[in-house]
Amino acid sequence: MTDSTSSSVHIAADPGAVLDVIADFEAYPEWAEQVKTVTVLSEDGDGWADQVEYVLDAGAIKDTYVLEYDWDGIAEDGSGSVSWHLVRAGVLKALDGTYTLSRDGDGTQVAYSLAADVKIPMIGMLKRKAEKVIIDTALKELKKRVESLS
Repeated sequence: MTDSTSSSVHIAADPGAVLDVIADFEAYPEWAEQVKTVTVLSEDGDGWADQVEYVLDAGAIKDTYVLEYDWDGIAEDGSGSVSWHLVRAGVLKALDGTYTLSRDGDGTQVAYSLAADVKIPMIGMLKRKAEKVIIDTALKELKKRVESLS
């Protein structure tokens, strides 16, 4: 993975509940403001999504892209992760990331790392700033969604 940006948030819910929201891709348009539609293209034998297509409208960036997922699940100690990488896109050149979950007292600590790149030239500092905005928004929306369901 190229240089990435990361952040974390505490969510007042069990790690399994957090992972369930992350894995419910079809519901993303209900709570992830910039995601307009989501289609699960393939699943592994355990029912976890392998490839997912997104239609994104993030103002300056509008794209349809496919991500491939790798699921670590939740261990007995409450830790787990899910990572993804870009398979294909129109505007995006890279979109690789990871959610890492760990039990933390009365809830879950969620760390999010993301490396993004676009096909048009962009200064590295602006890329990192865009990644930070994406991560902060995603974590805020994930926290709100999980806690509203718990």
